[in-house]
Amino acid sequence: MDKTFFIKVGQVVKSKAGRDAGTVFLVKEILDKSYVAIVDGKVRKLSKPKKKKLKHLIIYKDLIDIDKSDLNDSYIRKSLKDYS
Repeated sequence: MDKTFFIKVGQVVKSKAGRDAGTVFLVKEILDKSYVAIVDGKVRKLSKPKKKKLKHLIIYKDLIDIDKSDLNDSYIRKSLKDYS
């Protein structure tokens, strides 16, 4: 079964496994049926997103618009500030 039907680009997620457990991220890209690329603007910047399995993420309902032409790491940090 395809697990990515309920996740969208720009969705807020929280890591529940790994050394980054408890960190809030933003979905940058859906890679395949069980992996996504996530960024947080601090450690994982737009230039080097982290590949993460969906089963290791808590998915929030909130979406952040990342289809902006002037998207940068500062915008992502400010957008995720309320979640941490």
